[in-house]
Amino acid sequence: MPRPLPRVPPADPGARRDRAGGRRTRRIARHDPPVSIALRFAACPDRIRAALRQVRRHLAAQGLSDDRLGMVELALAEALNNIAEHAYGGQDEGPVSLLACHDGDGLRVVLRDRGRALPGNRLPDGTLPTLDTPSHALPEGGFGWFLIRDLADRVDYARAGGTNRLILQFSAR
Repeated sequence: MPRPLPRVPPADPGARRDRAGGRRTRRIARHDPPVSIALRFAACPDRIRAALRQVRRHLAAQGLSDDRLGMVELALAEALNNIAEHAYGGQDEGPVSLLACHDGDGLRVVLRDRGRALPGNRLPDGTLPTLDTPSHALPEGGFGWFLIRDLADRVDYARAGGTNRLILQFSAR
């Protein structure tokens, strides 16, 4: 089961304390959205399913509708399965981190892995495979990036220092 990371405390991030514990100075606080949930897990099917359940429960507790939860879960499942199957080539020990920030206006999910880069270090275009073939010749795969791009409002990818970073953004709709 995925092990959640500590939740970011809601305390005033701009306050510094002196050695006695009293407030001493104030610095300018950063305005990053709060981390709703942070997970680290292996890129294997059972850990991915457990992480998806945990994210869904957490976002449901924050008031996301069932329809919205289903869309987010499907996009995340496709992205995480792509990481397991393609970035790590089916090796069950590849680490994945997931950070999800929900601020009421939308949801931002950042996935990181240390597997292989996407071909050409860029996102696939997400077009559907040709479907005007006989049913026995229809492709088994090739729908994942189409679904991810269709369900998320924005998708960004970058690779730096041997790490892939995929960002999925969903509006509050």
